[in-house]
Amino acid sequence: MSNTPDIRGLYVPVQPTVKQSAERVTYQEFLPDTALQGLIYCYWQLRTTVPLDEPFIYRVVADGCIDIFFELNNPTENFVMGFCKKYTEFPLANSFDYVGVRFLPTMFPQLFKINAAELSNRFENLDVVIPGTARFIASAFDAGLSVAEIKRRFDDYFLHLVTSIDFNHDPRFYGALSVILQNFGVLNVEKDLDTGLSPRQLRRLFEYYIGDSAKTFSQVVRFQNILRAKPSQQSLRENKLFYDNGYYDQAHFIKEFKNLYGVTPGKAFGR
Repeated sequence: MSNTPDIRGLYVPVQPTVKQSAERVTYQEFLPDTALQGLIYCYWQLRTTVPLDEPFIYRVVADGCIDIFFELNNPTENFVMGFCKKYTEFPLANSFDYVGVRFLPTMFPQLFKINAAELSNRFENLDVVIPGTARFIASAFDAGLSVAEIKRRFDDYFLHLVTSIDFNHDPRFYGALSVILQNFGVLNVEKDLDTGLSPRQLRRLFEYYIGDSAKTFSQVVRFQNILRAKPSQQSLRENKLFYDNGYYDQAHFIKEFKNLYGVTPGKAFGR
């Protein structure tokens, strides 16, 4: 565990906070136990404080991570969401209480020995993928649990789980991943990832541990870096942003951003 690569120190996946009907929908992230923070980015909860007038569309942007999630009022139905190379929209009811676990890139396959590529760009019933964890969620959670209780139950489960995990710390693979993260996804994947792996090995390892190619992962990292920077309307207008972040031209930047977020940069960062 102690020599787990420090992805957390290099990467902060952002999910933009809920905008529409914001006062009646809350989203919060909370940290796992310190010993788990190298594996799990956060636990999260998305819930309505009062019933809404109409069903809610929840948009998830591409963040490079894999999540487990379920409705706290119905924990027997639980899901895993794989790496996504574009945004996803979930139509939810007008009243809900979702809870999730967001794993840092590579950590879900490390923990569960599941090929990430098999989960990419979709969500799947958890019991098909990791039945033991699905059973744990179904039995350990119920409606009305406090954040502290949710955290404690997850922490206990994952702290126990990691004691038996044999991590693959391939320094060539994690070296390549670090290069991408340190460069905020702005790099030439063919030339800059020379860490001792053949292109074929690199592709295989990225597909297994990330869920897509090094190139696609770099695009998501680049996009996430822009989200974190929260650019002003002025910097969007001056068009410096796309150039600084390695896009060829503004049209290319807007198209890729829209694919990963669901709206244009101007709309996403509208003040």
